[in-house]
Amino acid sequence: MIPKIHKQGDNTYGLLNYLYGKGTKEEHVDPHLVASYDGSAPDPGRDEHAPLTALQQILDQPLQLLDPEQRPPNHVWHCSVRAAPGDRTLSDVEWADIARRMVAATGIDPGDGAACRWAAVRHADDHIHIVATLVREDGRRPEHHRSGQRAQAEARRIEADYDLHRVTPGDGTAPKRPTSAEHHKADRQGRERAAREELRTVVRQAVAGASTEDEFFARLHGAGLLVRQRVAPSGDVLGYNVALPDDRNKDHEPIYYAGSTLSADLSLPRIRERFTGIVPDTEHEHPASRTRQKPSAPATARRSATHSTWTALLTLDHDGEGAAAARITATGEILDTLALTSSNDTRHHLREAAWAFERARLSHTRAEHRHAQALRQAARELVYSGPARGRGEDGAATAMLIDTLFFMALAAAHWHAKRQHAQQAEAARQAADHLRAAYAAAAEAPIALLREQGRQVIRRVSNWYAVQLRVVLPDLADTVLAEASWPALVATMAQVQQTGHDPRTLLAEAAEQRELDSASSVSDVLVWRLRRMADLPADPGTPHQRSGTSPAPVPQPSSPRSKPGVRR
Repeated sequence: MIPKIHKQGDNTYGLLNYLYGKGTKEEHVDPHLVASYDGSAPDPGRDEHAPLTALQQILDQPLQLLDPEQRPPNHVWHCSVRAAPGDRTLSDVEWADIARRMVAATGIDPGDGAACRWAAVRHADDHIHIVATLVREDGRRPEHHRSGQRAQAEARRIEADYDLHRVTPGDGTAPKRPTSAEHHKADRQGRERAAREELRTVVRQAVAGASTEDEFFARLHGAGLLVRQRVAPSGDVLGYNVALPDDRNKDHEPIYYAGSTLSADLSLPRIRERFTGIVPDTEHEHPASRTRQKPSAPATARRSATHSTWTALLTLDHDGEGAAAARITATGEILDTLALTSSNDTRHHLREAAWAFERARLSHTRAEHRHAQALRQAARELVYSGPARGRGEDGAATAMLIDTLFFMALAAAHWHAKRQHAQQAEAARQAADHLRAAYAAAAEAPIALLREQGRQVIRRVSNWYAVQLRVVLPDLADTVLAEASWPALVATMAQVQQTGHDPRTLLAEAAEQRELDSASSVSDVLVWRLRRMADLPADPGTPHQRSGTSPAPVPQPSSPRSKPGVRR
């Protein structure tokens, strides 16, 4: 149940005319009254002898009893109440009860016999509109302050009483939603999202990994936005406004939005808090991303981002509140830039993941951005490394990063849930679902190649790796051996051994570092963790050999009593 208190107006007839009309796209079907303040208000939808003016005059009658100077300038109160997607169709009787509960909870009609006059109109299966005049029968104003919060609280009780979908409660930190008019305009213009939502996405991508204010504004211009800075007489920049070039008002002027109205964390003062500790150039890479055969710049950036995200993941539950909030925010920057530079096969799901995760970054916990410098640097490297191909080392490194981001999103969901941040936790889980889909697309080719390589290894050494798996991970062995990607794990363990590492030791460490219960394929997760830990190329088709180290001999069948950490 989703209630929304709309902006107060001054034209009761105009609002009723819209509610009883056909709608902007003929979407209003059978408009009619389901409830009113006294149960006997005329219904222009069902009574041909009751014009709209009759209902308007009855609702506004208390207003006419006041002297003109005493009348409130915006006396029309408007609340829509919508069922959640998937809810059953409610009857008129049920909607009437919901309307009465809403006006009581919000203070419009508290049941004292002298309340405001109101009427509830239904013109679709899934919602009603409540119209009220903000003058009580006794001439006083209603006590309807914080009516939005009161309506939300009542909606949660209605959901329980009617066994409807439980909407996740918010905490007031979510960005402002587009209005119905903005949504209709986006539909007319063929936009996927409303202008304010498109702008918010572009601004977030411009912030991601930016090291200076000048760079941030340069990125906004580079993305094609119209930008206006608010400058003080001293010359200091106080804020900014952005607009889409083709989003215009009736006078054909660009419609600008202030950064703070797009989202509280996109105000210029909040953005400035992030400009610490970021290396301005793009030539710095983490040692973990360096291999003997240097991969492409996009692949290198993805390896670096994987390392930074994994480090943040391991420490998230042990961080202070501000540090954890900063790392969750910076993870969003990684997602923004990954979606911006992704190839066609993963772009849609990554954009959806970044869009969903936006809500997970916003809470009352203030981020201490100095704790997220490594993640923000990784986001910067993703931006300046350029777009990645969906194949070879680029594609495989993307799969490795997405796999790590999936677990980071789940960790963020857990972190928020422990703090009763319900909307943020749900958003992080939704992002994880999109990341799972993106991973499937990115990992298809490299995992398929690893599976083929693994089958060849299995044919040569029989069940040697299966024995080692049962020794190292006895509780997971049956699950892993039954998975389609078990041969891919075999191939990776063989390559780990060829680089001079003990695959059993790394396998034990990989399994202990983070939970595996949420993984669709434990084998896939272990593959990427081993390849990252052993500094193997993400793409199994890329040759790799440590300097000065000869390939290890192919292992031979051995006793199951072998212990982890013992070289054979």
